[in-house]
Amino acid sequence: MNLLYNAGIAIYDAATAVASLRSRKIREMLRGRRHTLATLADERRRVAPDGYDVWIHAASLGEFEQGRPLIERLRRERPDLRILLTFYSPSGYNVRHDYRQVDTVMYLPGDSPRDVRAFLDAAAPHMAIFVKYEFWGNLLEQLHERGVPTYIISSIFRPGQRFFKPAGEMWRRMLRSFSHLYVQDESSRRLLARIGVDNVTVAGDTRFDRVSDILRTTVDLPVIERFCREGDPVFIAGSSWEPDEDVYIPWLRANSGVRAIIAPHQFDEARLRRLVRRLGDGTCLMSEIKQTGRVPDGCRAIVVDSFGLLSSLYRYGDVAYIGGGFGTGIHNINEAAVYGIPVVFGPRHQKFKEASDLITLKGGFEIKGRDTFEAIMQRFSAEPAYRKTCGAAAGKYIKDNLGATDIIYNDLFTKQQQ
Repeated sequence: MNLLYNAGIAIYDAATAVASLRSRKIREMLRGRRHTLATLADERRRVAPDGYDVWIHAASLGEFEQGRPLIERLRRERPDLRILLTFYSPSGYNVRHDYRQVDTVMYLPGDSPRDVRAFLDAAAPHMAIFVKYEFWGNLLEQLHERGVPTYIISSIFRPGQRFFKPAGEMWRRMLRSFSHLYVQDESSRRLLARIGVDNVTVAGDTRFDRVSDILRTTVDLPVIERFCREGDPVFIAGSSWEPDEDVYIPWLRANSGVRAIIAPHQFDEARLRRLVRRLGDGTCLMSEIKQTGRVPDGCRAIVVDSFGLLSSLYRYGDVAYIGGGFGTGIHNINEAAVYGIPVVFGPRHQKFKEASDLITLKGGFEIKGRDTFEAIMQRFSAEPAYRKTCGAAAGKYIKDNLGATDIIYNDLFTKQQQ
């Protein structure tokens, strides 16, 4: 890449090092990057002496879930392939560092020319697949120069991105490093065509396939089933942040006939204490329920204080609230919609095509604050048939958008063998 880009990377790396003095998460990331460069070559010689057949990169946990259907399809149908999985963020690595469907899990080092060369020399990948986004100029340039076929899957593009601005030639050059781009929708294909990027297939979003897999393998939770069996409507909040709770907790406290299951995005001890206090009397923790095997008498709200249950809990809900929409952006709405229930979320959803689609289909609802939230919940309460119709629309939308993994897998791994 050019001097300007490399200067920007150097400044970014320096700023990250300074930020690590105050952020445990950033310290973990930097420590993980150093570990990658120190140990990857030895790890590769142990499990993939000729180099990793497939390297898949996911920025964080959400992107991992997006790439997971392809990873698990590969492991099932091509167990001979050695797979390297990398993360940028600790939130992905910490949860999936022992993921057994791949051979090695590491952090992605920084994008300085030296680190990129060291990483690619150590990994020696035969193919690289990026999930949704992550455009690192030196990395993509080196992959291209080394002749490594490089792909991006489930990507989506918007007019305001740097690729489409008059001064965006450096970013457009990154796109040209990809051997092929698998995008979510036709509008992304048209945008790319306008800047001369034509090696594009509209494949859809692999997240639909992932939530369909979850639906087929959902975990039964008998104690939760008993909790929800009383006939009261069940409200489930997934990946909830405190600004989300400012919206829905007053409504929950005013509607004692509603049962609630709340899965906060983070569940450190202080966070859980605040949440339980805000929800008030009749609130219990999931860990306590699992320990005793029963829901305490008078419990009206359950706070989930462990990872990995949310996708199975949605099956018990009548309405799902998806958190993040009053912060950096909503979390996974498909996980709830697949169960045929309406989804409600805050205003920051523009980067997620499925949110706009569900709003159009009346399977999803944007709320801007307490007033709009309470209005839609009141309608759901007063008109159960309307709520069920909206839920059916959400479920149908998921079913209608399956198949992205098949398209990508067949292109990259079936046709090449023929």
